[in-house]
Amino acid sequence: MDRWPRYGTGIGLGVIHVGALAALIPAFFHPSALIAAAIASYCTGALGVTLCYHRVLTHRSLRLRKPLEYLFAIFGTLALQGDPIRWVAIHRKHHAHADDEGDPHSIRRGFKWAHMDWLYRNNIAMPTQAEILRYAPDLYADRFYRALQYLSVPLQLSLAVAFFSIGGWSWVIWGIFVRLVASYHSTWLVNSASHMLGYRTYRTGDRSTNCWWVAMVSFGEGWHNNHHAFPFSARHGLRWFEIDMTWWHVKVLAFLRLADRIRIPSEAMRRRLAHPAVRPLASVSDGWAGGP
Repeated sequence: MDRWPRYGTGIGLGVIHVGALAALIPAFFHPSALIAAAIASYCTGALGVTLCYHRVLTHRSLRLRKPLEYLFAIFGTLALQGDPIRWVAIHRKHHAHADDEGDPHSIRRGFKWAHMDWLYRNNIAMPTQAEILRYAPDLYADRFYRALQYLSVPLQLSLAVAFFSIGGWSWVIWGIFVRLVASYHSTWLVNSASHMLGYRTYRTGDRSTNCWWVAMVSFGEGWHNNHHAFPFSARHGLRWFEIDMTWWHVKVLAFLRLADRIRIPSEAMRRRLAHPAVRPLASVSDGWAGGP
């Protein structure tokens, strides 16, 4: 098996983490850099990865107007977690074999493996062409997404140049390196902590859990047991106290007529999978009909 892709991934992750350590140097801190990093994190993490990559492209939980979908996909590419085709293929494979043989980041191999080791071991994070055609044929058929396969690094470098021209090295360190490290670990915690820690509302064939603090740092992705019970759902926080910030975005986009075909599980579906100890359940709709 070709070693260069996994070596490249490992080296790249190492460089990014070391670069983020420069944020500890007082000379590289400026309030404007922190604001730039926060805005970039929101665009790339919340809108790009969580909303577009995960809920729109992977699970088709809702549909966005195509120009908006493409814009958010570009944002997701700037999270440097892989292009949309690769990301979707890996995630769909995870759901097909959740916590079993064939799962790219099964928690059965330990926390460290599920969190990050899988990324640079045996090229697991690099799906083959056969896997792409099996798990993400819909995205591969789209020329826009095929083009994005080659633009992850150029887009990131362009953003770095823009940040440097505006705010110098402080913007680059905080807006690129610190942002990427924060985005990586908030996403990885869904694969690791949300398969080990927390509570289980629904009976699923995997070890997924609902972990509130992971949900807080991942824009609602930490309600992972809910998600594995109903992968098609645009809403992950299904109970009144399960805060799902991405779901709030879905509701706003639906109100603005920028999103439709929004899917959520019915009360009957939830009751069929619920553990007896958690009944009765609050209504998933909370009085909202699910958009236009």
